[in-house]
Amino acid sequence: MTEGSKVPGLFSRTYAAATASFAAVMFLTGFAALAVVPTLPTAARELDGVGLFPVVAGCFVTASLLGGVLGGHWADRAGARRPLAAGVVLTVVTLVVSGGSVSVWQLAAGRLLDGLAAGMVAVSVNAAIGQAYPERLRPRALALMSSCWIIPSLAGPPLAGLVSEWWSWRAVFFGLAGLTLLPALALVVVLRGPALAGPEAAPADDHPSRPPLLVAAVVSLGAALGQYGVSGWDVRHLLFAAAGLGLLAVFAPRLLPVGTWRAARGLPATVLLRALSSGTYFTIEALVPLMLIAERRAPAVVIGLAFTAAAVVWAGASWVQGRLENLPRHLLVAVGALVMAVAVGLAVAGTLARGPYLVAASSMPVAAVGMGLLAPSLTVLSLSHSPSGRLGHTSGAMQTSQNLGQVVVLALSFAVLNTCVAGGASATAGYGAAFGLLLAPTLLIALLAVRARGTGGRVVAAAQTGEPSLTGSGSD
Repeated sequence: MTEGSKVPGLFSRTYAAATASFAAVMFLTGFAALAVVPTLPTAARELDGVGLFPVVAGCFVTASLLGGVLGGHWADRAGARRPLAAGVVLTVVTLVVSGGSVSVWQLAAGRLLDGLAAGMVAVSVNAAIGQAYPERLRPRALALMSSCWIIPSLAGPPLAGLVSEWWSWRAVFFGLAGLTLLPALALVVVLRGPALAGPEAAPADDHPSRPPLLVAAVVSLGAALGQYGVSGWDVRHLLFAAAGLGLLAVFAPRLLPVGTWRAARGLPATVLLRALSSGTYFTIEALVPLMLIAERRAPAVVIGLAFTAAAVVWAGASWVQGRLENLPRHLLVAVGALVMAVAVGLAVAGTLARGPYLVAASSMPVAAVGMGLLAPSLTVLSLSHSPSGRLGHTSGAMQTSQNLGQVVVLALSFAVLNTCVAGGASATAGYGAAFGLLLAPTLLIALLAVRARGTGGRVVAAAQTGEPSLTGSGSD
């Protein structure tokens, strides 16, 4: 199709079914994700599993790594609609499993399944957009997917906080399962349409270097072992942590570009910055609510409002950076990292006994401002460093690094927390030390941002897709 030819709109007769289906998928998964997360600290406390909270929080990320690789390979071979439909249905199942939890281990299992579903959905949606729309419509479709998170961002967390405080955290899971069951089944029927199936992938693997599913599964196992290992401080937990670290050290490099760990210029440095930034933000998002619930006894509705504020300002910051086209992307990455350093300082200040808990809660939206500037800029930089035939492979590497960063940084922070408590320090002092650790990755991002400097050869419109659900959710 030539540049001057007219392309039907997203809601034209040609693309209306695909557009409505993708928007509904993102709305449902966004609402479920944003409503569930604020209830996890309350659920862990009620199930006597606060010490295992890194397992509960990290299971989702661990499984989403495998789900992303599985969804990408499935989409390559049979079109995107099958893994997309499977991920939507599995999301409903996970809500029921988590809501019926009688132990923290069942809750962790539910989050594990949810991560698998989320990884499949995230990759499949992007792959389906690439299959269903011509190139000129894809940026608009991605921007629409981002906007589908606005209402869930505003309504999901505070409603979940109110339901959890006035009724039960279980009601949040079961209610979401009931609300999404019929729409999910309807989506499965709609997604069977030929317009959504996309072109059949070639049976041969076009990318021989693509990591196999077995490697992704082993890395997920290593991440899970590491998360369990840092939940305690005895010989058994140390052995699990060592085994997990060993698996990650051996197999994780196979999922990433050569030179990632030494921040080689170009794509390797960009991938490393994705890991550091995502790990820092995810740790703030996980540990700040846990501290507020377990130590400061903050109301659950405050946690929900903090999540809402974070989601809204993330979208706002992303909108702003998308219009700063004359500024180098690596500069926006450095600025975003410094804003996140301020958020880390607020989290540390919030651990002080006499300080109001709102100080710690404010660290979440401040960190989201930094990520709104930083994350989409990294996505654009990754595209500028990628050959035209390897964009999907590059996006997969970015998602893999995002998940690995979240797992590793959270595990290290929780290890610091447990070490401080085992040494006789108070829990709040332990949280302060864990948050202080996060200053290292934020400052490292600011220093290394110049090594990710772009080549200026790619479309800037991708910067519009800065919502947490889409940024870095690679498609194969």
